[in-house]
Amino acid sequence: MIFHAKTRKIATLDRIDPRLRNAWLVLRSRGPSQVQFWFIALVIGIAAGFAALGFRLAIDMLQRTVYGVDDPHRLHSYAETLHWGWVLAIPAIGGLVVGLILHRFTEDGRARSVADVIEGAAIKDGRVEHKAGLASALASLITLSTGGSTGREGPVVHMAAVISSWVSDRIRANGITGRDLLGCAVAAAVSASFNAPIAGALFALEVVLRHFAVHAFAPITIAAVSGTVINRLEFGGVTEFTPPQHGDLQFYFELPAFLLLGLVCGLVAVVLMRSIFWAEDLANRVQRRTRMPRWLRPAVAGLGLGAMAIYFPHIIGVGYETTSAALTGQLFFHEAVVFCILKCIAVALTMAGRMGGGMFSPSLMIGALTGFAFGVVATSLFPYISGNDTLYALAGMGAVAAAVLGAPISTTMIVFELTGDWQAGLAVMVAVSLSTALASRLVDRSFFLTQLERRGIHIAAGPQAYLLSIFSVGALMRPKDSPNAASPEACAELISQGVTLSPNATLHEALPQFEKWGYGFIPVVVPGGEGNEPDLVGALFHVDALRAYTRALATTAEEEHS
Repeated sequence: MIFHAKTRKIATLDRIDPRLRNAWLVLRSRGPSQVQFWFIALVIGIAAGFAALGFRLAIDMLQRTVYGVDDPHRLHSYAETLHWGWVLAIPAIGGLVVGLILHRFTEDGRARSVADVIEGAAIKDGRVEHKAGLASALASLITLSTGGSTGREGPVVHMAAVISSWVSDRIRANGITGRDLLGCAVAAAVSASFNAPIAGALFALEVVLRHFAVHAFAPITIAAVSGTVINRLEFGGVTEFTPPQHGDLQFYFELPAFLLLGLVCGLVAVVLMRSIFWAEDLANRVQRRTRMPRWLRPAVAGLGLGAMAIYFPHIIGVGYETTSAALTGQLFFHEAVVFCILKCIAVALTMAGRMGGGMFSPSLMIGALTGFAFGVVATSLFPYISGNDTLYALAGMGAVAAAVLGAPISTTMIVFELTGDWQAGLAVMVAVSLSTALASRLVDRSFFLTQLERRGIHIAAGPQAYLLSIFSVGALMRPKDSPNAASPEACAELISQGVTLSPNATLHEALPQFEKWGYGFIPVVVPGGEGNEPDLVGALFHVDALRAYTRALATTAEEEHS
């Protein structure tokens, strides 16, 4: 069977034009040229755009089916008319389905999102998990369709990363090419999801690749534009939100207010992020102590969301209706404060329950509510020198989102593109700058980088920190039988002193040992079993470790400045 399959494959290749076959072989062996790369970026952008569009339409379709709502943007208004039993049951059933999917198709029962894409860009040559990624997209789709209180950009970004990873594997792309293709996919997905091409390109550079190398700008822009075209073929050039028009900003008089708003939004963002991490730690302890099956955890979280939604349906789903109400001034002060607090709780419950979804849409809603409440107070205290309170909602929306994502540039742009209001640029920029500066000092730069830091992946500190975790001691050591191996007698002496390393250790663990002991090499051993001495397998030399680390730093610097 295998022989016949190979014969048919060769026959098929023989029928292909020899020039095309040769081009494919060159592409796989030498990598794409610049023109080929731009064409691949265009194809990936179109594919990621269709994936993002399909994800959005699938959410709308499932919400219509599950809740019976005609307009998914008015989900919470329609949920108010449903029997409380349905409001309680739908998120719980959705959580159960999510739990079963993640339990079956992921190793840890956790939905993949933007943090995993950042990790893939930094230390996995632009690759992410395929099977777990597709399962996470399906799980997040069900979460968002059945009342989960998160956003759609996280699953869309990871789904696009799966597409680029598949392409990178097919063409055997190196690390630089793989990361660039990953950036193209992310840019197209964000652009298609929010109809925001400028912000999509900047998000890929600022958040995922974490550099603005010139060589990556052109293909990422091509992909972002292609993703936007896919969106506009379906929805046209409309914006997600339509805030009222503001008059001229009394900038010099209101500057202190927007500076203060930025600080308030930074604190709100920190509260949101830390509440999620606190809830996740609490859920982990409860799961261990009760021996709850991991597939049941999202169902319990969904049941909690349903209980909250009986009285406050505003917390379910993406929350665009409530965000629009804040931007258009259709809320009272106490409503904005209560909804903001409840949304934080609902997001923490959804994320701690491992139901999947992203953080951008929730942070937009919380930011708009925070800004609106602040604006009501500001305009009441200084009615003659203050602008519209909805302008504060717009600035707050960008400020909280920027602090959560750790992306002041792309978030500022995406707020402009989501609303179409370019006159409020100064207010948004001032609030975003202060909120990001404050929040980045109280967490590890952003929500995503803090997630990675909690997993022991030190990307927030820069390449000088996370590159150490790429290299394993086993890969860099000199085997004991190699010509330039360490002396067995010297290794035995160090082993007797307890100076050893494991082959599974990384340079992050090994280099401090060299600093501590001051030796030129450290023996690498594996456990010899109960009652037996450890087995010597080789030695890691300090010069080899430093050489690998220096080479990786040089490659990273070359990529970021090319």
